[in-house]
Amino acid sequence: MRQVVQLPLSHEEVFQGEAGQQIPYHRMYGKQYCVPALTVYSPSEVQELRTAAEAVDGIYCKVMRFIQQYMPDSFLEHQLGIHPGLIPAARMEIVTGGITRQDWIIGEAGPKCIENNTDTPTGIPEAAALENILVGLAEDTTLAALSAEMDGLIQECFRIWLEFYAQQGLQGPVTFTSFGEHVEDRTNTKYLMKRCQEAGYDVLYAPLEELEIVPGEALYHQGRKINLLYRLYPLEYLIDDRDETTGVDIGAALLDLVRDGQLGLMNPVQHVLMQSKGFMAAIWSLYERNEQTPEYCGFTLFDEAEMDVIFRYLLPTYFSAEPFRLNAMSYVAKSYWGREGRGTLLLDLGTDNAFGQQNIEHPLTEELQSKLATGATDVDEAEITAYYENQPKIYQQLVPMEQVMIKTEDGAYSGYLLTGVFVIGGRLAGLLPRVGEKVTGDMAYYCAATVRKRMNDEEENEWRTWD
Repeated sequence: MRQVVQLPLSHEEVFQGEAGQQIPYHRMYGKQYCVPALTVYSPSEVQELRTAAEAVDGIYCKVMRFIQQYMPDSFLEHQLGIHPGLIPAARMEIVTGGITRQDWIIGEAGPKCIENNTDTPTGIPEAAALENILVGLAEDTTLAALSAEMDGLIQECFRIWLEFYAQQGLQGPVTFTSFGEHVEDRTNTKYLMKRCQEAGYDVLYAPLEELEIVPGEALYHQGRKINLLYRLYPLEYLIDDRDETTGVDIGAALLDLVRDGQLGLMNPVQHVLMQSKGFMAAIWSLYERNEQTPEYCGFTLFDEAEMDVIFRYLLPTYFSAEPFRLNAMSYVAKSYWGREGRGTLLLDLGTDNAFGQQNIEHPLTEELQSKLATGATDVDEAEITAYYENQPKIYQQLVPMEQVMIKTEDGAYSGYLLTGVFVIGGRLAGLLPRVGEKVTGDMAYYCAATVRKRMNDEEENEWRTWD
């Protein structure tokens, strides 16, 4: 079982000072979110995660470019589930790299990447700031923080983006936006804003609800024109945004500005291609048909090393469940735009059990969209479930998650470990371990990552048999 080191302090003792200032949402939904403990990884695990995650990021970027250049709009719309209004901006080839978080399961078959959050990943202050504080409180001096490079990689990522946009004629202050009342999103957004400022750029924060758009002209905040925008707001919500007072299609108007080169977005719109869970099925389809790609585009898409990465670290993923049903294999059904585990159903054929949320018919209304985006608490759970369950789905091989025991304010909790891996600008930046149910949701606990300082082979073998 994975080793977890408990800190010699209570939750209140840990978060009464700097830790609480860095993560004001250390309690969420009326319960503890951050636990005063550390999830321990070995040096060899971290090294393999680094190599694997960076290679997987490279494959994602390569397939994104292939789709942008060679696949028709119908593929983007139907296989990837991209809203037609997003497609023109998603085809714009912006510099690759960005701020992303892959989710990994570490099990008996080795580490497996189960999805990639490429549009609006959160959990950044936890890994970049809180982790170092918590590791510093541990009595065990053989432990070290993992995410020390994260701030520098964020700064470099903004430099690359802003140099690219400057070449396109887009300059000026960078405006950072999220829903002002959503504490988690605002904290994540302002953390990135400070790193951008440290990189030497002028920055401003503007709550999303205060932004104004004049179609065909510009985006404004309090009369100030915005040329560069970091937004912690999902594109699949944005495209349906409409001003109820004026009737203006806000999302469409904003994306027109992007398409016309009047507004630079970060992460760029192209990231929505990779955010779609249909993208994982597209990668696997191209992997299985790699020898056929010269007939289609004149070259072989993946080289031998990339084929090995896909085989070792990604999972068979299809647009239909039939390959798993025909072979009596357990699998996961995932909604294209599912977030926080919503719209995910596990079908464990070995036990004939299904875990997840069942389908209830309900459309995405403007009211529901607003509540989902702002994290409102007065949402009918059946409504949310229905919204995600009604989306198209992909089907992925089910692999068992690693079980972990942690101490919480409510007592001992036996859960399952999902390891988030931040990849920023193509490089591993930090880890975000969460312990929750078999489908990791927004009620999972954050249990900060740490690594044992370098061990010899004998020590590492002994560590791996720890129980």
